[in-house]
Amino acid sequence: PAAGRCAYFVERKKRFCKMIPAPGRRFCGEHGQLEEENDRKRIPCPLDPKHTVYEDQLQKHLKKCNSREKPKPVYFVQDINAGLKDGAEIPEKQVPISSLSKEELENLIIKLKKASDGLERHLKEQILSHQALQEALNDPKNGESAFKHLKQQASILGNMEKLHLLGPGRCFVEFGAGRGKLSHWVDVALQNVENVQFLLVERATTRFKVDGKHKSRDSVFERLQVDIQHLCLNKVPVLEKKKLPVVGIGKHLCGAATDLALRCLVESYTTCCDGENEEPAPKRSRNDKTEVASTDSADNESDKEDHKPVAGIVIALCCHHKCDWTHYVGREFFKSVGLGPVEFHYFQRMSSWATCGMRETTTKASASEESENQTNDAEEHEQTFSKTESGSDTLQGVLTVEERKEIGCLCKLLIDHGRIEYLQQRGYKAALQYYTESAVSLENVLLTAVPSPSLIPEPTT
Repeated sequence: PAAGRCAYFVERKKRFCKMIPAPGRRFCGEHGQLEEENDRKRIPCPLDPKHTVYEDQLQKHLKKCNSREKPKPVYFVQDINAGLKDGAEIPEKQVPISSLSKEELENLIIKLKKASDGLERHLKEQILSHQALQEALNDPKNGESAFKHLKQQASILGNMEKLHLLGPGRCFVEFGAGRGKLSHWVDVALQNVENVQFLLVERATTRFKVDGKHKSRDSVFERLQVDIQHLCLNKVPVLEKKKLPVVGIGKHLCGAATDLALRCLVESYTTCCDGENEEPAPKRSRNDKTEVASTDSADNESDKEDHKPVAGIVIALCCHHKCDWTHYVGREFFKSVGLGPVEFHYFQRMSSWATCGMRETTTKASASEESENQTNDAEEHEQTFSKTESGSDTLQGVLTVEERKEIGCLCKLLIDHGRIEYLQQRGYKAALQYYTESAVSLENVLLTAVPSPSLIPEPTT
């Protein structure tokens, strides 16, 4: 061993341990059990068996071990946005689509088409842009992958501007924030706007964050490392203090995370967190007989409320095959058209067929694109569809690629319509639109919602 280093030879690495032992010791703490004069026993840590600890110091170690359970933040409320608490509705065993008979598959498709009758199948195309991203969009240093993300972010901001959501006195909550790029561009668009707060919700520890770019700016950025399922916005200190109207945003918010975010915004933020959720605030506001024109009296009523309603929601949807009946907000809509958890299970799996028609193109393009190290990369999600769904569900040639693609699109539309009805029932004007070209992202549907005119909150200045 090198001078002053541990004398233990690591067989797996074919070298001596490089740790520095305590003065007078031949071995480091990890390998000290091999020292002849040391009769203290080391055992695997019960919190993380990848490291060991002296048995007689176990209790002391457990209090400071990095693997110990961290204290929950004040805004953590267990399963507040989870949805279905009774698992009785969920069937125990669900047969894979590839195991269905031809008749069973045909019956599912018949149910799908019947439930989709009357729905607008051709969404409005609303591909917009925003001045805040023009310089970046014209920068030749950006590669093809970065350019695609910028086009999507520009369109999201353009749609937010059209809905009058880019203004003062707002708290922008980015769900599934990842590196925080979407919030970054919203902040750039609001350079001269006062009283703006950003909350970046991400359950994972994220590398390459862009938060540091905002330290010299007036906007306040705060990260909430918590699963959306347990996030109570009412208890976030800045919202408790400032009572700001919230704008919920997200770029490719994966599967069930969209449903958790919607429930977080329109239920838990507009009601009290303690005990059972009460009737959402938008429904209560409908009973208010004050005329919209009477702005002064409406403002007075608004001031008396503890929490103002959500000012808007703008979420780019993604990964319908990862939706979950337990968390899905459109269960009542599904039941109203004669569908339940079994059909939902198959439809959410079949939704990935919407991308199978472009499987080869996506795989080739993504292989040549540079990585942006973004946790919710759209191209990465599309690759997942093609690898995990398309190949195994061919069903012995029962359906052509075009038929599968059409059925997949219908499944996505049906799931998204359930979300729209959920928002409409709670007093929101909600819509779906294409916000970018399919060549930029196959997941190109944007969900937007704003409160009905009588429920729109006044900005806090």
